[in-house]
Amino acid sequence: MAISGLHITMFAWLAALAVEILWRRSGGLMLRWPAQHAGLVGGVLLATLYAAFSGWGLPSQRTVWMLAAVALLRLTGRRWPWPYVWLCACAVVVAFDPWALMQPGFWLSFVAVGVLFAADANEPHGHRFGVASRLVRLCREQWVVTLALTPLTLLLFQQISVVGLLANVVAIPWVTVVVTPLAMLGAFSPPLWDVAAWAVQVLSLLLQWLARLPFAALSMPAPPLWMAVAGVAGGILAAMRLPWSMRMLGLPLVLPALLWQAPRPPMGEFELLAADIGQGNAVLVRTATHSLLYDAGPRYSLETDAGQRVIVPLLRAFGERLDTVVLSHRDSDHTGGAPAVLAMHPQAGLLSSIEAEHPLQALRPARRCEAGQRWTWDGVVFEVLQPAASDYRSFAKPNAISCVLRVANGKASAILAGDIERLQEAALVARAPDLRADLLLVPHHGSKTSSSDLLLDAVRPRVALVQAGYRNRFGHPAPEVVGRYVERGIALFDTPRCGAASWSSRAPGTVECLRQQARRYWHHQMPQLSGGVWP
Repeated sequence: MAISGLHITMFAWLAALAVEILWRRSGGLMLRWPAQHAGLVGGVLLATLYAAFSGWGLPSQRTVWMLAAVALLRLTGRRWPWPYVWLCACAVVVAFDPWALMQPGFWLSFVAVGVLFAADANEPHGHRFGVASRLVRLCREQWVVTLALTPLTLLLFQQISVVGLLANVVAIPWVTVVVTPLAMLGAFSPPLWDVAAWAVQVLSLLLQWLARLPFAALSMPAPPLWMAVAGVAGGILAAMRLPWSMRMLGLPLVLPALLWQAPRPPMGEFELLAADIGQGNAVLVRTATHSLLYDAGPRYSLETDAGQRVIVPLLRAFGERLDTVVLSHRDSDHTGGAPAVLAMHPQAGLLSSIEAEHPLQALRPARRCEAGQRWTWDGVVFEVLQPAASDYRSFAKPNAISCVLRVANGKASAILAGDIERLQEAALVARAPDLRADLLLVPHHGSKTSSSDLLLDAVRPRVALVQAGYRNRFGHPAPEVVGRYVERGIALFDTPRCGAASWSSRAPGTVECLRQQARRYWHHQMPQLSGGVWP
């Protein structure tokens, strides 16, 4: 929930009324400047303070600039058409904050207001001030906004709320008529804030019930840009007050975006995507019809983690339904995002070395990973190489029982090594002497305790990926570790320089870096590896 433009406008109207009344009673001031003008200016100024106090979000900015534009036009005796006012507010927001263009809220906010302006401009004005008429108008406005913003919401979030229309029809009148007035009057009578809090709790219970419904949200993969633009145009066209013959023309524009499916590897091939999640591991493995997530990234704070911020949106963008989640071991930089991922993918099995008392076991009972476990998806073989059953009794350190996974199709292979260290690397080489692989997920993020000569000589990877945070406090990957890879001619890619890294069994010697493919002018240019040491 957020402060909306409607509530800032309500506050501005009340503030303008109060200023106008006080101005009329001032006597001498009214002779110098009309009370109506003083009310306009005072209302806009106080609304600006209210918007700043509420966080100065994009809906607040949009409303303030539109109010200011309308007030200025009235003060100068002009009357602009709504598109000019709308574009003026857009221009002012972008002038003060050019980065607003990169925020989904900018596009959702201004498109919603523009659609409402356009729809209302063609509405016949007349007997529309009765209670029933206002309810009908409110429902229609919510339907128009929902219809127009659905393609844009899918483009920005790859998800739409199916229950959002019903939730808004209930929440907007409740917050506008009950919560907001009580919250404002609480400044004069603090006990009213308790009543407002109770009203919010009642609304929250309803919204939580709606959110728990199995059909509450609908997810779709992210379509190509041209499909998304066509879909947004189609949604806006369908929402306009036009003849039905013209509005139906929006349907074929929307359908490509709604029916889009992200391409998958062909049968017998597989792809890896190492997400840019900072200091931690999170690798998505995709075959023709199956998906596996190896580790779920770190927990950033008590409020957020890599699962919420990166992995769940990434899976949604690809339209993924995970079959299995592998958590190599219990460390938080590997399991921090797991609760969010498991909550969004209830069908996924969990394979891990976490102990029976671990909190994640309450969310999804985990099957213990042990060397020798093996399964095949779409002609691609998945095999657990580490740990052995005896390792669970011999080692107490979580790194020592990291699940090591090999993925192979007979032509190319990859090893995901978790946080194993030299002792476990030696045991792995002794247990499975044929470790040759094209790609190696560098053990323990490039720690000094891992990537021994013994392991690298046994695996002999063509490329290696380091998932580590930019300027992380551990110094990963260590310069001497980088040197060992460079000495052997292994192409080494790390998250700070590469961003999200994509690798395919169809081109096992190459890695595609998102920071290079989709470079932005604000991206920091990281120095390249040189002679096995950091420049």
